[in-house]
Amino acid sequence: MAVSFKKKLGMIYWNMHNGFQISLYKKWAKNKKADRKIVLFESMLGRNYSCNPKAVYEEMMERGLDKKYECWWIRERGCDFEVPGNARIVTRNSLKYHKLMAKAGTWVFNTRQPDYIVKRKDQTYIQTWHGTPLKLLALDMEDVFMAGNGGIESYKSNFWRHSRRWDYLVSPSPYTDEIFARCFDFDKNMIQTGYPRNDVLVNRNNKEYIDSLKDKFNLPKDKKIILYAPTWRDNESISKGKYIFNPHINFDKLYREFKDEYVFIVKYHYLIADKLDFSRFRGMIRAIDTDISDLYLVSDIHMTDYSSTMFDYAVLDRPLIFYTYDLEGYFEGRGVYFDFEADAPGPLIGNTEDLIEFLKAPDFSAYQDKYRAFREKFNCREDGKGSSRICDIIEEVTR
Repeated sequence: MAVSFKKKLGMIYWNMHNGFQISLYKKWAKNKKADRKIVLFESMLGRNYSCNPKAVYEEMMERGLDKKYECWWIRERGCDFEVPGNARIVTRNSLKYHKLMAKAGTWVFNTRQPDYIVKRKDQTYIQTWHGTPLKLLALDMEDVFMAGNGGIESYKSNFWRHSRRWDYLVSPSPYTDEIFARCFDFDKNMIQTGYPRNDVLVNRNNKEYIDSLKDKFNLPKDKKIILYAPTWRDNESISKGKYIFNPHINFDKLYREFKDEYVFIVKYHYLIADKLDFSRFRGMIRAIDTDISDLYLVSDIHMTDYSSTMFDYAVLDRPLIFYTYDLEGYFEGRGVYFDFEADAPGPLIGNTEDLIEFLKAPDFSAYQDKYRAFREKFNCREDGKGSSRICDIIEEVTR
């Protein structure tokens, strides 16, 4: 398809404008001295207020540190979220963003930044990461599938340069210690603690708080709630970093069978850009855009596929279902760190009919031993104090 003249002009302007800002950033990064009282946060490429950075920031709020420090949250252009407390918001890739990247004394991120962003010695980078790996990750990968990447060697080189910038890396289990050290080639400060985002699953897993969340999201208290949170598919991209939602579930059949018994909450992966309209299901099936930790707490069962949400949800010791319609070919060429089919702590279900049959009389008793082993392996550090430990580090490095 031919690109219009107007679009070409827009692309030229954007490239010139972006290039100018990058040049200024490089100048500032070379000449500016870091301000230890500025703390910069970002989650999921600036697309939402969530995950480990959110939990760390809210612990800072609890301690009153959002008043002691100048806290900023990076927000992607076009995304809509607010931040509580005294933090301010800066638009990703704006002039102010580049100034703050050059000036902030501490960065708290859970994904990578653009390749030209280089951390200086007087800045501290705390990389919280965003999940426990099942599929091969970073330098362990044998091929790269994400749209827009320039091949495996380019991908690994870029990843290696970025991980050089990390001063601290959160690792939630001995399992991830070994993998992160190798796949990120990381030999600095490993923070061996539960994921900060899971603190709430330990500290607020009580009826009063869960009922307040159900009221907030207008969820019934007399029906079972199933959270469906699948990962993205790298062969179903719209453009670089944007993917479609194609779950291979007949939601109409689910609605007819279970409208009086269950509520299904759909939580999209942050890379999903093509979303479905569930309005015809009258609230029985609905998407809720909020921090997934709240959705873990209100749900009775979590249905996922190969997403790292399985590891977080297991902190609650509640049932897991794996909807794996593409199990036969999904891992082909990717490689995994453990035998998913053998170790999955719940049923593997491949189509809507089998899902309906299982949900009519769900029985998880056959998976008790696997579930216990799963939690011991992946959740052994989840004690509700991860955020506190990272805040201690922030206060220490900013003295």
